[in-house]
Amino acid sequence: MDGFELTQPRFKAYVLPNAPLQKLAEGFRWTEGPVWFGDRDELLFSDLPNNRVMRWAEYAGLSVYREAGDFENGHARDRQGRMLSCSHRGRRIHRTELDGRVTSLVERYQGRRLNSPNDIICKSDGTIWFTDPPYGIQTDYEGGKQESELPAAVYRFDPRDGSLRVVADDFQGPNGLCFSPDERRLYIVETGLQFDTDPLQHVRVFDVSDDGGLSGGGVFCTINPGNADGIRCDEHGNLWSSAGDGVHCIDPGGELVGKILVPSTVANLTFGGRNNSRLFLCASHTLYAIYVNVRGAPLL
Repeated sequence: MDGFELTQPRFKAYVLPNAPLQKLAEGFRWTEGPVWFGDRDELLFSDLPNNRVMRWAEYAGLSVYREAGDFENGHARDRQGRMLSCSHRGRRIHRTELDGRVTSLVERYQGRRLNSPNDIICKSDGTIWFTDPPYGIQTDYEGGKQESELPAAVYRFDPRDGSLRVVADDFQGPNGLCFSPDERRLYIVETGLQFDTDPLQHVRVFDVSDDGGLSGGGVFCTINPGNADGIRCDEHGNLWSSAGDGVHCIDPGGELVGKILVPSTVANLTFGGRNNSRLFLCASHTLYAIYVNVRGAPLL
């Protein structure tokens, strides 16, 4: 099976040998934050260093969705279908309303400015979870150099009452995150200190309580080559992670099942397309897609 690496025989059931990796668009500086809009049949993603959000649709190809977006990185959709975005330069979480207006949701914690929110997800109860490493304010390439006012952390924001709390503060560089299909587990990527010669890099897993608290937090898996960045779960609870050689599929026990091989480093990914069974890959300077024989975890 060209383009795939089967670490476990069962991975063969998840991939389609007659559905090759497709290059959808290229020429970006660094792609990030893919989010699927099924009601519009289109994908939005960030061309981060170019400070713009792009749109790709099967029926229309590539176009610019938003220029000068304050260096947005991760994106997600809330329960009302609105886009949630992590702004590096703005050091905030903001929401794009259905009429196109942009509303700032979170900028500060205990009076201090956030660092540079990186990735974001929305739970079925409407709460918004995001990571806040300092990466976007450490260089001028992905946001602009600024002073950090808070330690790196993972946050939970409840838009119903405006409450914001830290749910994990023992990360050096929290990055991608996703829930298991039943939302009882939360996976969070640790990518370490940006300029460290030997950064701490692995995926951790937490148990999620009914009130939104986290416990556990042990190492779930380590991605090699490269490291994890964006992650997503499928309907069976397998974790699909970005990697230096493509996409790795890890079962709920933390065992590598197989790989989709990609010509360039994958930074982020999401399920979308028909039946939520197409993987869209933000791979360095290129946008790829591939149909798989498994669906992304459904919203509860």
